[in-house]
Amino acid sequence: MITATAAQPSLWRQYLVLTKPRVSQLAVFCAVIGMFLASPGLPPLATVVAATLGIWLLAAAAFAINCLIEQEIDARMLRTARRATARGTISNTQVLAFSGLLGGLGMAVLYNLVNPLTMWLTFATFVGYAIIYTVILKPRTPQNIVIGGLSGAMPPALGWAAVANAVPAEAWALVLIIFIWTPPHFWALALYRNHDYIKSGLPMLPVTHGKKFTQLYVLLYSIVLLAASLLPFVIRMSGAAYLVAALALSGLFVCYAWRLYREYSDELARKLFRYSIVYLSLLFAALLLDHWIALL
Repeated sequence: MITATAAQPSLWRQYLVLTKPRVSQLAVFCAVIGMFLASPGLPPLATVVAATLGIWLLAAAAFAINCLIEQEIDARMLRTARRATARGTISNTQVLAFSGLLGGLGMAVLYNLVNPLTMWLTFATFVGYAIIYTVILKPRTPQNIVIGGLSGAMPPALGWAAVANAVPAEAWALVLIIFIWTPPHFWALALYRNHDYIKSGLPMLPVTHGKKFTQLYVLLYSIVLLAASLLPFVIRMSGAAYLVAALALSGLFVCYAWRLYREYSDELARKLFRYSIVYLSLLFAALLLDHWIALL
């Protein structure tokens, strides 16, 4: 017989879940790609390590604040009901202290071991996600993920700033790709988790405008994403190897979105959501590979 105590995750794991490790891993990965693209050769290892750590710490702090603010909403949703904030196994004061510790350490690392520009940009991203998106936009408009998507799109710019101490047009092109990728990625999740979002009370697009309308938006954004993914080639930031990868990856994204629009099923929406994560990872990996090919 499994007791309630035995079934409950360990305390450190409960804290880890508050940092949304899967989401933060993808964000940090995109930031690291930005670091390598910002350098004509290999960037300084010490800078890469310090920037990665600092960006992750501030991202984790922002996610913890998000869980704190949305604890009542999370408690109503199957996907998030087991978070410690939703179950009340970690107090609000403990979450605030945890977030403050992570955020403070992250800012100190970035300011002292990287550069002030990266620290301030990362702090602005923290405010954009934890406050502007979570508190202001998410509960008020079905376009929350579109408007608030900028904070989630910033990692490549943060990584670029860490190495170059500047954020040129090339970095903003990468930010734009993630900014456009975010809505179809998140709306695919919202489609197959529609009942959860109805219970949450959040004005997500499938709840306020219906599934068919959302499916159309997913398709339209996927087409725009295809165009945006070609920007690195258009501005001569990358070459033919990236172009081929971008066309193949983005073309498959559009195919998934088209199928979802024509013959919706929760399974198709789930497949698109999962592919969208693979898509972004492979697209940025292709950028780095093309960058290294150009150096040979």
